[in-house]
Amino acid sequence: MMKTEKDNLILFLSLPLAILTAIVSYAGIFIDSTYSRETVSYAAQGIGQDIANLFVVVPVLVISAFYACQKNKLALLIWGGTLFYLAYSYTIYSFGLHFNNQFLIYCLILSLSFYAFVYFILNTLKEEVSKWFIKSSSNKPIAIFLMIIALLFYIIWLKEIIPAIIHNTIPKSIIESGLLINPVHVLDLSIGLPALIITGISLWRKKNIGFLLAPAMMMFCILMSIAIIAMVFTMKHQGIETDTVLSTIFGIIAFISLGFLFLFLRRLK
Repeated sequence: MMKTEKDNLILFLSLPLAILTAIVSYAGIFIDSTYSRETVSYAAQGIGQDIANLFVVVPVLVISAFYACQKNKLALLIWGGTLFYLAYSYTIYSFGLHFNNQFLIYCLILSLSFYAFVYFILNTLKEEVSKWFIKSSSNKPIAIFLMIIALLFYIIWLKEIIPAIIHNTIPKSIIESGLLINPVHVLDLSIGLPALIITGISLWRKKNIGFLLAPAMMMFCILMSIAIIAMVFTMKHQGIETDTVLSTIFGIIAFISLGFLFLFLRRLK
């Protein structure tokens, strides 16, 4: 197991991270000036994600960190997935919003979540994570699911990007956001979707890193799906035209991810 003196680092990283995330989420929801430079649609999406972050992500982070600090393996794996979600999300907040008075806090959250995730990987891989689990053949469906999610979103994004490149136009999502590029395209194509594929392949081949990252990636899918559903409902509440099919798709992804996560973690010894 991890050394006792290092366990406290989990709380040392997580508590400031939770407090800062709560602060910027509250500001996004209740202080109008936070998204005053954004388009109406993009501001509504920001508020929706802030609602998910404040009422779902922050409690999950605090609870998982508290039990992970006590060497609870299940909590540790959930903590890792929550960190990956925060690092991903606040990369978008840091690069994908017009400058506002929360900018430095966005950067702090990105820094804390990124280095906490690095700590999670490096410190946990000192152990044989695969031996934490009862042997089972149920890894392959989870691996396939992760790779299908990656393939699906490669198709969705490239379907928007490639025609724009061919015709020298700008994708609709970029025009609607009022930004230079869509930061989600950058993160998904460069980091998020490859991470899902690498995790899927590693889990299929029963590699140590696969057992570590699989629950983290499923947790990421769950939290991101909740955030996107919150975005859609916030836009709809504000009278902004949006595709409600999107919330249905992500609801299905969240449900399947939660089911696989439950099946995977129940095999912990």
